[in-house]
Amino acid sequence: MAIKFGTSGWRAIMAEEFTFQNVRRLIHAISAHVKEHPEFGYASSDYRQHAGKVPDSEGPTVVIGYDPRFQGDEFAREAALVFAHDGIRVLMSKEDVPTPALAWAVLEKKAVGGVCVTASHNPSRYNGIKWSPFWGGPATLGVTDDIEHRLGVMGHALVKTMPLVKAERDQWIVQTDLKPGYFKQLRSLLDPKALKNSKLKIGVDAMHGAARGYLRPFLESLGLDVIGIREERDVDFAGASPEPDPSKLKELIALMKKDKLHIGMACDGDADRFGILDQGGEWISANDVLALTLHHLVKNRGQRGSVARSLMTSHFVDAVAKGHGLRVRETPVGFKHIGDLLRTGDFLLGGEESGGLSIRGHAPEKDGLLACLLMAELVAFEKKPLVKIRQELFKSYGEFHNARMNFELPDAKFMKDLNDRLRVKAPTNLDGTSVWRIDDTDGYKFILKDGRWLGLRFSGTEPVVRLYAEAHNEKDLKALVAEGQRIIEGKK
Repeated sequence: MAIKFGTSGWRAIMAEEFTFQNVRRLIHAISAHVKEHPEFGYASSDYRQHAGKVPDSEGPTVVIGYDPRFQGDEFAREAALVFAHDGIRVLMSKEDVPTPALAWAVLEKKAVGGVCVTASHNPSRYNGIKWSPFWGGPATLGVTDDIEHRLGVMGHALVKTMPLVKAERDQWIVQTDLKPGYFKQLRSLLDPKALKNSKLKIGVDAMHGAARGYLRPFLESLGLDVIGIREERDVDFAGASPEPDPSKLKELIALMKKDKLHIGMACDGDADRFGILDQGGEWISANDVLALTLHHLVKNRGQRGSVARSLMTSHFVDAVAKGHGLRVRETPVGFKHIGDLLRTGDFLLGGEESGGLSIRGHAPEKDGLLACLLMAELVAFEKKPLVKIRQELFKSYGEFHNARMNFELPDAKFMKDLNDRLRVKAPTNLDGTSVWRIDDTDGYKFILKDGRWLGLRFSGTEPVVRLYAEAHNEKDLKALVAEGQRIIEGKK
């Protein structure tokens, strides 16, 4: 099957589509793309190296990392050997690494790009490849289209690699510790003194993912009291997908209640997504975290700038932005669109409801660790629980209650029929309220006259349809979710 990029890289089931041969093909297409496309910012005229020669330290370099999945390090090594054969030097992470740490390393090392072998929050049977171009953010459509075209032309031709002994001896592949540079960057974005003086007691759930060697150690380096759980490597992620939602954080919730912790935090498989728990283990949704982060950056840190959010993200962040006189830009789903805006330097915050966030001055890639740290910093500044801060914002801007649910689809025909129904005969009334506007930029977003909205979108990485909804109280939210379910089931 053809290798196709979704909203965040290429993902596939291991031993079916995700194989060593396909990884070699994809990496060879990326190296050709890098060499031949100066319009994407790559210095193609500087490619003086050829296979067999010692690499020039000033020549093209890529950074490679991987999450703790089964054989992730071996797939990463194979990718490195393809780059080496193609005349591109590799800085290889010494250990499994979060995607945001690798993205920052691309900028720090002035690399032409970076590869992270990860399937993010997908179940353990999946693996994937994320390509971060020289700007340290997700590859944009123009980049991925070119890479996919090259794969099509290449077909299933065998791809050559450099022998490992030669690659390491001649320093085509150099083992590198990415942690010190990333930790230094995080400190520059935070107020370490405020965090240290807060005396917060924090629980960290690494979910057996790449945050395991980063989040707790960083917090401890600031002098905070931290309890870490699920930090050992488990390639099966304890039998569940490594996605930080309440149903998968029961152990952390119990720990918070038992030890009376101030805040709990978790990250997904490659630590680009976050999950936040307040005192007593109360869940704080990603949508709320975005609004709380904006509030913190403006009120407590004195920063200003525009805000970028994806189409299916809560309008809570819009209300906070409007309250401070800030502009909001809406993008299609996928952090690559938000990252593009962050690269301009005009945007203070970019985020999406699925747990992605980054800020100005950082890599334009979603960073789950940074999001967790900013929530701890907010509590340190205001000396009150996140729930109380959120309630104060609700009093100022109105309440925003939201839901996000996944519905597995039985087959491709069902998916096509549902899409056809939404495209041809979309509902004009939901829960007794007229639909004011339908936005089909990316999926279908039904905006009602009373301010509520319902979103339906087909996932680009999994066989599911996602349902999103927002209302100003729980009762209206529940009614809207029920309407969405009826639409999916063909009952409306």
